[in-house]
Amino acid sequence: MTHHKVGTREEWLAERIELLEREKELTRRSDELARERRELPWVRIEKEYVFDTDEGPKTLAELFDGRSQLLVYHFMLGPDDEEGCRGCSYTADHFDGPLIHLNHHDVTFVCASRAPLAKIQAYQRRMGWGFPWVSSFGSDFNVDFTLFTEEQRRTGAGHNFGTPRHGDLRIAPAAPDGEEPMALSAFALDDGIVYHVYSCFDRGTDALHTAWALLDRTPRGRFLTPGGDAPATGDWPRRHDQYEEA
Repeated sequence: MTHHKVGTREEWLAERIELLEREKELTRRSDELARERRELPWVRIEKEYVFDTDEGPKTLAELFDGRSQLLVYHFMLGPDDEEGCRGCSYTADHFDGPLIHLNHHDVTFVCASRAPLAKIQAYQRRMGWGFPWVSSFGSDFNVDFTLFTEEQRRTGAGHNFGTPRHGDLRIAPAAPDGEEPMALSAFALDDGIVYHVYSCFDRGTDALHTAWALLDRTPRGRFLTPGGDAPATGDWPRRHDQYEEA
């Protein structure tokens, strides 16, 4: 027997209409936030980052691949990791489909990890992904954009730009030189100059997950815990080749 509130169709419709107003308000606010993101000042990139790619070494500017906008997902796969972060792997399952649409809107998308390219390629083959994935091994790219020192982790100074945080971060399992959250960064290329324009961490990357959006509209939500707002043991999404048949 269900423990959830049960009502009539009329009661459901009345509450649904009230909820619809709040959903519309959220949509309008989301559009406004998107505009405000685009109005952030651009910061010129002074360092010369070099990445190992399937086509050979490339600078950050060359990663744009002839386009003017670049999105980089900072995939947690460190030099000593045996496999990619479980959360990042779940996120990456959503990347291949949008690529053609992004490319035709003047946007290049890549993943970047601190692991050597050979380790990245092996894990990508295992998971069956086709999106561009580059190695920042040996460069300061992750140090400058996503890698937090133990002091920053302890004080929260690195996460979300020094603002207060709630709960624990989803941290890379093996990062001896620091700790790394789920993250996305945006860059612009204008007149040959690369600019950093936006970054977000942890829950800020939720917008990348179609599965989260779908689960948020199911009766039980994202997680199978009673409140549906935090993962229980074993409740976090797994790598897609590790789900039990049951």
